[in-house]
Amino acid sequence: MPLGRIELPHLVPKTSVLSVELQRLKELISGKIIPSMTDFTQTIEEIEKEIRETPYHKGTEHHIGKLRARLARIKDKEYEYEIKRSGGGGGGGYAVKKHGDATVVLIGAPSVGKSTLINQITNAESKVAAYAFTTVSVIPGMLKYKGAYIQIFDLPGIITGASLGKGRGKEVLSVARVSDLLVIMTDVERIGLLEKIVSELETAGIRINKEKPQVKIEKKVDGGIIIHSNIKQGITNETIKEIASEFGLKNAEIAIKEKLSLDSLIDAFSTSRVYLPAIFVVNKADKLNPKDKKEKDVLYLSAEKGLGIEEFKEALWETLDLTKVYLVREDEKPNFDDPIIVKKDYTLENVAERISADFAEKKKLAKIWGPGALFPGQEVSLTAQVKEGMQIKFL
Repeated sequence: MPLGRIELPHLVPKTSVLSVELQRLKELISGKIIPSMTDFTQTIEEIEKEIRETPYHKGTEHHIGKLRARLARIKDKEYEYEIKRSGGGGGGGYAVKKHGDATVVLIGAPSVGKSTLINQITNAESKVAAYAFTTVSVIPGMLKYKGAYIQIFDLPGIITGASLGKGRGKEVLSVARVSDLLVIMTDVERIGLLEKIVSELETAGIRINKEKPQVKIEKKVDGGIIIHSNIKQGITNETIKEIASEFGLKNAEIAIKEKLSLDSLIDAFSTSRVYLPAIFVVNKADKLNPKDKKEKDVLYLSAEKGLGIEEFKEALWETLDLTKVYLVREDEKPNFDDPIIVKKDYTLENVAERISADFAEKKKLAKIWGPGALFPGQEVSLTAQVKEGMQIKFL
């Protein structure tokens, strides 16, 4: 029998979570017991401990895969529990309401200048001071730029261990999950914190500047687990099936369209993973010699001095992938009176849905002028994609 099929005593700890705590884990995952945050915390710690203590090699890959999948499933349940406990708003312990065309979250360690930045670019009044944890609640502000209303949240500073709940970290990170864009911020004296913040976000299930794994999962009523992939994987089909089972799948067709690591495969099954674009900002750059600005893909600015602010606004616009189109009423000639901000990947159908669901249901075609039109007033289907400056009359 291949080594990967057995769990030898010297490879897997005798006090395995898979054996000792199996029943309680099943009850917690299935919802048969009323959980508490302590239940989740203890269970997560136990699984993480076993993962650390199990040496990783070919003989234990299958076992570790099961543990990681189970850990992800428990964290999914923990997140669902937190949402229900906070009233279902998606913002954990903070009540946040999204307004405008897009939502941006400023996230970083205490006292890196987030409050100064939001005060510089929006109508917010976030308290500023030279000591840690000045911001103890979420402060919203609204930035108007190129006709777009971009809502910006200044969050309390996060610290190491935030993903585990330290410093109200879970509450802070739960707000980040519902944003359209993260601004991960530090200052010139603590540039190394950028990497640590990304690590905290990753631990909390937030994937930064990454695409969702190309895995299609179709549930079936019978037939077991069937795996389709034209790409040779470094993970055995047995392990993939075990991971699917950990997430409650007994019958399904799983199509894998890219080569995946064990972690990215688990991400594909997890319901609590979110994928967000991010901008990295280093504040207080006025104190830095231009020659020392060595970090790549980082925007340097000084919120206090107002340096780099316009570049920052443009970076928000570009990363949010926004564009402006113009709506033309049925009885009007083409004009630029009614602009609307949408995503660049929107179709005309998406634009109609932005107006209202009832409106979109009644429209089947549109006439367009300007960019994207082969000739003025071209009649197109609602599958046509928007272009910056396009004028649209729905029919």
